[in-house]
Amino acid sequence: MNRFSGTLHLPGDEDFQEVCFGRVFNARRPTGRTPAAVLQARTEDDVVEGVRLALERGWQVAVRSGGHSWAAWSVRSHALLIDLGGFRELAYDPGTGIVTATPSVKGGDELNPYLGEFGRFFNGGHCPSVGIGGFLLQGGQGWNARGWGWAAENVVAIDVVTAEGELVRADEQHNSDLFWAARGAGPGFFGVVTRFHLRTRPLPRHLAHTVHAYPLSLFDEVMTWLHGMHHTVSDLVEIVALTQTPAGGNGPVLLVTGVSMTDTPEQAAEALAPLHANPYAEHALFRVEAEPTTLAEQLANQRTANPEGHRYLVDNAWLTGPAGRVVPAIRKAFTEPPTPGTFTIWFSMAPLRQLPDMAFSLQSEIYCATYVVHDDPERDAELRTWLDEAMAAMRPVTAGQYLGDSDFTVRQLRFMGDAQWRRLKEIRAVRDPKSVFAGYLSAGTVTNTNHWEQ
Repeated sequence: MNRFSGTLHLPGDEDFQEVCFGRVFNARRPTGRTPAAVLQARTEDDVVEGVRLALERGWQVAVRSGGHSWAAWSVRSHALLIDLGGFRELAYDPGTGIVTATPSVKGGDELNPYLGEFGRFFNGGHCPSVGIGGFLLQGGQGWNARGWGWAAENVVAIDVVTAEGELVRADEQHNSDLFWAARGAGPGFFGVVTRFHLRTRPLPRHLAHTVHAYPLSLFDEVMTWLHGMHHTVSDLVEIVALTQTPAGGNGPVLLVTGVSMTDTPEQAAEALAPLHANPYAEHALFRVEAEPTTLAEQLANQRTANPEGHRYLVDNAWLTGPAGRVVPAIRKAFTEPPTPGTFTIWFSMAPLRQLPDMAFSLQSEIYCATYVVHDDPERDAELRTWLDEAMAAMRPVTAGQYLGDSDFTVRQLRFMGDAQWRRLKEIRAVRDPKSVFAGYLSAGTVTNTNHWEQ
C-alpha cells in the first residue's frame, strides 16, 4: 500500500532531475548535490509520513516551499527533499482576520488576490511568485516593512511536523520554543511547517507612488540627501532607491521611489511630499509624483525586475553609519552594473522599530542587496568576482546580512543577535538532537559572525 497521496521519486527515475530542480527559480542550478529522494507532498499526512520515512531510512530532511532560495538550499545530498509545491491550501476567517495558508502559496500571485476578496492584505514578499514558507521563516521583508514590521511578526501560529515525525501546533502558549525559532531561523529551522496562521490587515484604499529618475553622475549627491532624510518620512511610505537599466533606455539610472499605503489621495500626497523636496529634482530625467497606482501594477513591476528563467547571483548587507561612509561604500554596486538585468536596492528601515522576541533579531536602518541577472553560464565566475568586490567595498559599514538574499556557500555574515543565536542552538539540541533536518547550507561551520571578524 502506498503511504503517500503524493509521489516519491528516487534516483534513477526518469524524471528525477526535473523533480529535483524544476521548481528552482534560479536558472543557475546547483551541481554536486543529489537528494536521497524527493517527495512531492500533496497533503499534511504526506509530510508526516515523509519525515517518518526519513527517520526509518536514516536520511536527513530538507524542505522546498516556493523554490526561490538563490542557493537552492532545499537540494541537499543524502537528504529527503519534501517538496510542498503540490500542497496548496488557503482559508480565511472573517471573524478573526486570520488567514491560514500552506507554505508553497505565493504571496503576490495567490495569497493577496485571495485576501483582496475580503478587503484584506498581508505584507508578503515583493516578488509575486515567492512562496510564503521560506520567506516567513527568514523573517519576511515584505511590503512596507519599515512601517508595518516584518511579516514574521504577523505569524500567530504554525502547524509543524517535528523531528520525531509528530504534527503539533506552535504558538506563544504551546510549543513556544518552536514558534520562537520559526520566526527567523530560516533554513536552520528544525521542522516542516505545514500551515501558517497569519494576522491580516485592511487593504489600503489608496496606493500612490513617486518615482524620480536621476543620472548616475548624481549618485553621491542624491543618495547623501536621501540618507539624511529618509527617517523623517511617514511610516506609511515604503522607500527604495535602486539602480536599474530601463528597457529601451540609454543605460542604468538611479531611481528614488516611494509607495504610499494610505486611504485617500490627500493622505498619499502628504506622506510622499518629503520625497518631492529632493534638492536635485530639477535635474531628474523624469518625475512621477504621488500618482495613483495599484498593488497589481506594483507586482507587475516586481515581476519585470525579477524575471524567471535567468541566472542570478545575489548578495546583501545591513548597512549602518553616516552618509559620508555609506555612500562611497555602495557606489560600485550602484554605478557599475555588469549586466543590463543587474539591479541594486537601498531599502529604508528607518526609524528602526523594536522587534518582538523571536529568532529574527538583526536589522539596521538600511538594507542593501544586489541582484546580478544574466543568461551566460560562462560569465558566472566573472560576475561572482564583481559581486564579491562590490560587497567587500561595503564591509566597513556592514552590520550583517539578511538570510533571504544570502548564500552561505559563498560567504557568511552575522544574521541574528548573539543571544538569539545561542538560544536557537539550544532549542535545536533539544528538538532535533540527531540533526534530522539538514539546517543551513554552507561551505563550513555556520558561526553567525562576519567572516572578516572571525
